[in-house]
Amino acid sequence: MARIKGATMTRKRRNKVLKMAKGYYGSKSKLFRTAKQAVMKSGQYAYIGRKQKKRDFRRLWITRISAAAKMNGMNYSSFIKGLNKAGITLNRKMLAEIAVSDAAAFTALTEKAKEALK
Repeated sequence: MARIKGATMTRKRRNKVLKMAKGYYGSKSKLFRTAKQAVMKSGQYAYIGRKQKKRDFRRLWITRISAAAKMNGMNYSSFIKGLNKAGITLNRKMLAEIAVSDAAAFTALTEKAKEALK
């Protein structure tokens, strides 16, 4: 029985890593060992970035809601508390979109929140 050599699978695995490293600077895109390290590190950055993206967007939405609430004479925390007491369940993404695109609707929401706090 013939001995099975691993050359084709090794070449396939190495080409996969080099393909993922395409566009990297210098030897990071040409040499397998450095390309493998660069791909592993970039994978870590991508994983972390996917988590940070969620945080960054939430922070942006809260800033927009806060600015719109202050224009209507409320601060952010009392606005959210008033909405919860009024039974209005809108997430921060939708509240921020309303604050940017439809000022009249946001004013109506702040009035409902003020009534619920009384």
